[in-house]
Amino acid sequence: MAAPEPSCDLSVEDGAARLRVAGSWRGASLPDTDAVLARLRATPAPQLTVDAAAVADWDSRLPAFLLACHEACGANGGSIDGRGLPDGLAKLLRLATATDAAEASPSRRHGLLSRAALRQQLHEIGEEVLDSLAFLGDAVRASARAFVPGSATRWVDLRDCLYQAGPDALPIITLTSVLVGMILAYLGAVQLQQFGAEVYVADLVAIGMLREMGALMTAVVMAGRTGAAYAAQLGTMQGNEEVDAITTLGLSPMEFLVAPRMLALVATMPLLVIYADLLGIIGGGIVAGGMGISALQYLSQLEGSFSYTHALVGLVKGVLFAFLIALAGCRAGMSAGRNAAAVGRATTEAVVTAVVYLIVADAGMNILFQQLGI
Repeated sequence: MAAPEPSCDLSVEDGAARLRVAGSWRGASLPDTDAVLARLRATPAPQLTVDAAAVADWDSRLPAFLLACHEACGANGGSIDGRGLPDGLAKLLRLATATDAAEASPSRRHGLLSRAALRQQLHEIGEEVLDSLAFLGDAVRASARAFVPGSATRWVDLRDCLYQAGPDALPIITLTSVLVGMILAYLGAVQLQQFGAEVYVADLVAIGMLREMGALMTAVVMAGRTGAAYAAQLGTMQGNEEVDAITTLGLSPMEFLVAPRMLALVATMPLLVIYADLLGIIGGGIVAGGMGISALQYLSQLEGSFSYTHALVGLVKGVLFAFLIALAGCRAGMSAGRNAAAVGRATTEAVVTAVVYLIVADAGMNILFQQLGI
């Protein structure tokens, strides 16, 4: 037996509206409910009476239609009377209309330089600074506890991190250091040749590499290499819930994961800086040889310009740069989300933050050394 066709008829008499629904509301075709709703909105009535006695069967489309009728009546200050509905349908309608529909809050868009936007930006900056200081304190404490018996720091992890931050980085440090030394020599040669003082290229290369370029270029390379690796490793562990598992075992993630990486980079960075200084001086010597300066002249001039103070300045910078790189990489990894996209964002954040730290720290230390006469 074919199911009766669904229908809905709206009649309005003397300000009272009556909606009669009938037939099967499970079929593929439904009556024109949009026309009924439009008419209901156009003819306000204090009450809408629904007669559903002739409804054969129904699915979710009938309650949805009645809910739309309820909203149309409510918009005009009216209400719906569902006493003529089947029990199940009446319960659904009462449940759906028990509370008012939530109104979407209007989105307020502030201008870039408005007070609200500036307050929001200052608030975000303040939270970022507080989080960074909190992580800094935890990292320093965890690194100090690594030498205390009972610490969660494993020396086998420290050994692996030392190899990753040291010998594994030698090829790229070799290439960049030689080229930086050659670049410094070329830049100085262009000016010194005008005065016939090409031999002072050795002074320029030695002082530039020892005080500045050796530590800074090594730090930039390590930020893009080791700092990003730290962020990717820890971010992946966050996504795999390995950090949560370490915490569940009663171990400190800062001591177990962050401290070995930070100690390894701080320990290997001065050695890499010394290595970069030597290779940079060799690179400058290659350029000096092309300018007609003999190896003996270059070494003699180099001996006169060498100072332990310059070398110590570069080593101090290297230690500070290593700490900042490890701090940026580990913080980005430990605060990463739990998906693949978050690991990529953490890696990018680690490199960008580390480079900013390096530039600011280098400028501050140069000003400090100048004021101290070092």
